[in-house]
Amino acid sequence: MRNLILSLPLLLAAVPAAAQTYPAPMPPAPVAVPPAISDPALPERLGNMTGALTRGLMNLPVGELQAAIEGRPATPNDRARTVRDTIGDPYLDQRVAAEAATTGRTMQAATRALVSSLPAIMGALEGARGEIERAMATIPNPTYPVR
Repeated sequence: MRNLILSLPLLLAAVPAAAQTYPAPMPPAPVAVPPAISDPALPERLGNMTGALTRGLMNLPVGELQAAIEGRPATPNDRARTVRDTIGDPYLDQRVAAEAATTGRTMQAATRALVSSLPAIMGALEGARGEIERAMATIPNPTYPVR
């Protein structure tokens, strides 16, 4: 009887906590693709940047580096030598332009595919996050005292 009288306040204190309702889980928010990525002009700009970058690399001076590797002092001719001169192809500009155009089209197609699949990828990542959180909740705490 004494145990019942002593446990009565504990039972009354636990009633509000037991009666508490939990809010329903929020539905996932729709994935919004950033406007910088979904810009239709982005693939074209990436293709143009690829061509400009390639042309810039062709004008990179490498003569002094070559002289240093060979262990000799650089001459004025060495200082003026570029990647374009080292290759020695008279049709280099045309070949680089064709390769840049092909690469630009490939990048454009890849960018379009990425932008169109981004909402599905983000949804899958959100689902994976929820699964990981649920799995982590069931892992026992190693610092919890074991009896």
